[in-house]
Amino acid sequence: MTVNVYAAKTRLSQLIDEAAKGKEVIIARAGEPVAKLVPLTRVHRHLGILKGKFKIPSGFNEPLPRSASRLFEGD
Repeated sequence: MTVNVYAAKTRLSQLIDEAAKGKEVIIARAGEPVAKLVPLTRVHRHLGILKGKFKIPSGFNEPLPRSASRLFEGD
């Protein structure tokens, strides 16, 4: 579906509904396409998906050796 800028401004809610249904809406200025209104793809996050996949070493929170911590210091 292609609409001009004026129609897009006056019918924005309807065009958003169309995009939410999966349709792409091209917005044109003077007949030239300038933008595309598309549905968002949602990212589903699953908490705990890596549970049991790796183990944090026991010394993980210990201070770094001085030789290693010097690498993070500025000049």
